[in-house]
Amino acid sequence: MASRYIERVVDLLDPAANDILNMSPEAARQRVLLGDPSGVRAIEGSFALLAKDGITVRMARSMDRPMRYFLAKRQAGPALFVADRIDRLHRALVDEGLDGQFHPSYTRMVPAHHVVELQLVGCPDPDPTYTRFFTPDRGVLPADLDVIGRHYIGALSNDVTRWLSAINTREPGAPIGVCFSGGVDSGAVFLTVYHSMMALGMSPARLKAFVLNLGDGPDVDQAREFLSRMGLSIFLEEIAASPNDLDATATIGVIEDYKPLDVECAAMGLLLARGIRARYPEWRYLVDGDGGDENLKDYPIEENPELTIRSVVDNLMLYQEGWGVGKIKHSLTYSGGLSRGYVRTYAPLRHYGFAAFSPFTRPAVMEAAEGIPFAALTQYDVPTLYGLKGEIVRRGIKAITGLDMPVFPKRRFQHGAVPVDTLRAHLGGSEAAYRRSFLATYA
Repeated sequence: MASRYIERVVDLLDPAANDILNMSPEAARQRVLLGDPSGVRAIEGSFALLAKDGITVRMARSMDRPMRYFLAKRQAGPALFVADRIDRLHRALVDEGLDGQFHPSYTRMVPAHHVVELQLVGCPDPDPTYTRFFTPDRGVLPADLDVIGRHYIGALSNDVTRWLSAINTREPGAPIGVCFSGGVDSGAVFLTVYHSMMALGMSPARLKAFVLNLGDGPDVDQAREFLSRMGLSIFLEEIAASPNDLDATATIGVIEDYKPLDVECAAMGLLLARGIRARYPEWRYLVDGDGGDENLKDYPIEENPELTIRSVVDNLMLYQEGWGVGKIKHSLTYSGGLSRGYVRTYAPLRHYGFAAFSPFTRPAVMEAAEGIPFAALTQYDVPTLYGLKGEIVRRGIKAITGLDMPVFPKRRFQHGAVPVDTLRAHLGGSEAAYRRSFLATYA
């Protein structure tokens, strides 16, 4: 009589990292197990969930939670290891004597907004199946920037308020920090957090806007001017560091990725998080504006030869998801777009023990952004597209908070923290060099 394979699942995810707002973790996991897209879409908050029924495993995550897996072979049957990090998967395989099967490229990322289903049936392994659970309607809002701004920032405000309320319930008095530069996204987040805290009766003394100061980067002056114009300078706190502290190798080890822009951004995030942690050993909650550029399609198209304005405007959530699951350009190891890139924020903050939150990654906010009729508003004109974000956010902040938010020219986080020449002198590696550095970890 043939022996049956004995499948095994090793869940290495931290359940405490889930921040589910509208149901218990058990109820959310049951929805993932059932695999019904509408049921999983109804899970609100931050989550990375795994559920198993016999040989069937289903996994799903929110945009802000990396979730990786590795399927190992054993004589007894397949073993699925699931974690938020590649190195954690590797350590688990070492502990089980299975590391001879490991290579980083054999790990897989659960793409955001999809339920991934695996059948643990032994050899050969069937391909996973992907079921989308978040498909926002595109271009459904009127071509009116006031209406769009109110809708977009209204969604942002709702998610911020719910997040703050949950913190206030479980940790009354916990301080709230905003990773701040004075740019459109961090500015909108700070003002929305401030407004929501006041509306909830939370003491504003709990709030700080943390800006990274590397000596001569333009963000410090911009942050000072932003809050000065708003009469809120009391909230600014500068975190000093030196460009000599920038370390590409260490950063790559933290984010486990090698895209140069993400390495640069994460290197700055590590310095900011390290400085906050050194000053405030017990601080936990930080809010950031990551995802705002992706939502409003505000990246220099001319810097990427793969893109045209039509590809950016006409593809569903291109910047959030890349070219999409099942496409040639989609990386099974890393996913695509912000689904891949959010690790630049998640990993540095988690490395220093912070619970991070970006309201721009929440489905309701992304849904509001996808509802913008970009084609009608821009007529596929690139400069017009670049001008939309500041106008939409400024009008929305005014409508929701009553505050007149200043808008400064766009600048990437890493380019505001330190002059570009200085940045390149310390983090001037190519993607190929960064990839070699990462792979050397497992050589």
